[in-house]
Amino acid sequence: MNIRHQRFALGLAGLVLLCLVAQLVSSISVPAAQSATPAPCSAPEYHQFDFWLGDWDVFDIATNAKDSRVRVTRILDGCVVHEDYQSVDGHKGESFSIYDASRKVWHQTWVTNRGRLLVIEGRLEDGSIILRGVDRTAAGEERHIRGTWKPVEGGVRETAFTSLDGGKTWQPWFDLMFRAHK
Repeated sequence: MNIRHQRFALGLAGLVLLCLVAQLVSSISVPAAQSATPAPCSAPEYHQFDFWLGDWDVFDIATNAKDSRVRVTRILDGCVVHEDYQSVDGHKGESFSIYDASRKVWHQTWVTNRGRLLVIEGRLEDGSIILRGVDRTAAGEERHIRGTWKPVEGGVRETAFTSLDGGKTWQPWFDLMFRAHK
């Protein structure tokens, strides 16, 4: 074998060896280095709404009639509280709630299968999440909305009020009790 063939054979053997080493190294599991930065959405504020997480049967407080089935979970690496609402009358909706650390507020966007959109924001106050916003009625009137989610014995109570006079007077909108689904 001449020198040229020897160099080629050595080069080819070296390349094969390099490929084998690379394959071996890539198959070894090495623990990821611990980061000094905490995981996103791990601060306590992101968990203020955790009392609402669950699979719920929802009842109207006044009549005790079943209103809906609601599933509330965390999505997007635990950063978003997602509500899947399925009413007994076919009304469906989803809400997406997130703690906005830059403004220190909870933000919720609610959408439905009837073309409704509601955007409300607020804070944890005395153990309850209270969110407020403004939307428009079917007649085009500006309507102020205030909703409260409160952990209570046996579940979660959600109440909502509306105002058509800029918040001077408030009228009940709904009053619901969330109980663990059976």
